[in-house]
Amino acid sequence: MKTLLIIDGNAIMHRAYHAIPPFKTKNGMPTNAIYGFLTMLNKAVADFKPANVVVCFDTPVPTFRKKMFAQYQSHRPKMEDNLSSQFPAVKEALDRAGVTHLEKAGYEADDVIGTLSRQFDKNEYRVLILSGDKDILQLINSNVFVITPQIGFTKQVIYDEAAVEKRFGIKPNQIPDFKALMGDQSDNYKGAKGIGPKTAAKLLQEYGSIENIFKNLKKIDGKIQAILETHKESVLMSHKLATILKNVDIKTSEKESSFSGFRPDLKDFLADYEMTSLIQRFFANQETTKIEAKKEKTLKEDKNQIGLF
Repeated sequence: MKTLLIIDGNAIMHRAYHAIPPFKTKNGMPTNAIYGFLTMLNKAVADFKPANVVVCFDTPVPTFRKKMFAQYQSHRPKMEDNLSSQFPAVKEALDRAGVTHLEKAGYEADDVIGTLSRQFDKNEYRVLILSGDKDILQLINSNVFVITPQIGFTKQVIYDEAAVEKRFGIKPNQIPDFKALMGDQSDNYKGAKGIGPKTAAKLLQEYGSIENIFKNLKKIDGKIQAILETHKESVLMSHKLATILKNVDIKTSEKESSFSGFRPDLKDFLADYEMTSLIQRFFANQETTKIEAKKEKTLKEDKNQIGLF
């Protein structure tokens, strides 16, 4: 089974920016997020050896969620200039490296990731999603897994269906229902105030989905029933906001997203941005291969020479 590696570009850039000291080039260009992002990309490629790689990004255009609910993510602070200024450069690095990157105006990177994971899963790929965003866990199935980097870049946790159930007490596809009941402070929607993770998990274990919970409302404990009745509209809206789409009009073919190593043009980018330490790290295997090929060629020539005498 071939492997597709999907990287949540914005999530990994944010993580890199806050994890690495504020590196800058001699002319003052911040590079810590670029450096961290490329380091994580290289590690994931080395660890999982994907046949295809795609990086997905958000866009500055308001998404359909924002149009549906004006307060969606409204309390989030504006991205720092030192971080936002690094996105064009990291996309340039991906172009130089020969790594496909995608985005779609009006949608979040999550929706592009969800769509690609479905497309490649149907093509019998193993799909690995590199992201620190827990919302992405809803995409997990028997062929789709989520890799979450931990402190630093050397450790990571790989979530499969069993790992999600062990941590949250629910199945991956129930995460939108789970978030709809509890609400999500980071995305600024309320859910049903008064219902926490334990109660939400218990309800979903018993009834399976938001739809079935409301169909069986009269069977539910009086206090919880009252909360759900009061906040029904909020819960249903929250469910729509929490659900990652899998049908965005975007596609990349297996050929377009194929990956067999970083293109040499990336070396010039790394040199321009004063990341010379990454050149050896990223291209060490290629250099070793060249040396081995040269040795083999020399050995053959020597054998031919011996044969003449």
